[in-house]
Amino acid sequence: MNPYNLSTADLKKKANDVRKRIIVLNSESPAGGHTGADLSQVEMVTSLYFRVLDCAPDRLEDQERDIYIQSKGHAVGGLYCVLAEAGYFPTEWLPSYQHADSKLPGHPVRQKTPGVELNTGALGHGLPVAVGLAIAAKRSGSKRKIYVLTGDGELTEGSNWEAALVAAHYGLDNLIIINDKNKLQLAGYTKDIMNTDPLAEKWKAFGMQVTECEGNDVEAVVSTLENLKQEGKPNVIISNTTKGAGVSFIAGRPEWHHRVPKGDEVTHALEELSNV
Repeated sequence: MNPYNLSTADLKKKANDVRKRIIVLNSESPAGGHTGADLSQVEMVTSLYFRVLDCAPDRLEDQERDIYIQSKGHAVGGLYCVLAEAGYFPTEWLPSYQHADSKLPGHPVRQKTPGVELNTGALGHGLPVAVGLAIAAKRSGSKRKIYVLTGDGELTEGSNWEAALVAAHYGLDNLIIINDKNKLQLAGYTKDIMNTDPLAEKWKAFGMQVTECEGNDVEAVVSTLENLKQEGKPNVIISNTTKGAGVSFIAGRPEWHHRVPKGDEVTHALEELSNV
């Protein structure tokens, strides 16, 4: 059971609070950050931790807890803000993001950060490990679910598709693959760099159950997550999002993949978010 089980109205407020934290977090980081990627995933990750996941800060060793893997590890800043809001570690840690010897490094590290389940950052690694965890859960009779969030640019890594073959072969209906389809990656638009569309048809051809949703809409996200079917196939959610969602001068802008707000940009972003 999720310890928070927030209403959609409260989830919207929580997502907005997380966005504010992301802006401040990245603005204070000595090593930059990935503002656009952090912001696109907010509704999905917030809904998971505050309504859907059967896990809690005091259950990190519980073998029956649900597992969430942040495969798009460069967007760990957004994950840290959610974990801090959810009580996995003190919010006072956030200003140390990417500082020397910080417990909040620039990519997820399980050995450093409470709540991080897998070290990621080299793209294409999260889904294969999630598949292994889902197989292990099936074989041990566990009812836990394994959730993994990938970027859409990340899907050009072949390891994802090898893992998909295995997941379908073993009927891993305890596996939920979430594609954060924000349509941008490091160097530009995903469709121009390596087009993965038609993405839904590809996943279906690999034997998956596929659902699409508006990934920056809390009601759509919650409805999708709570109505997935377990019918002998892995689930794929194509979460159609906007990179940099929530801040007008960041949203949909390729240069914000690795930019962070500074000076007046921080002030303007926080003002926008305060007026939502």
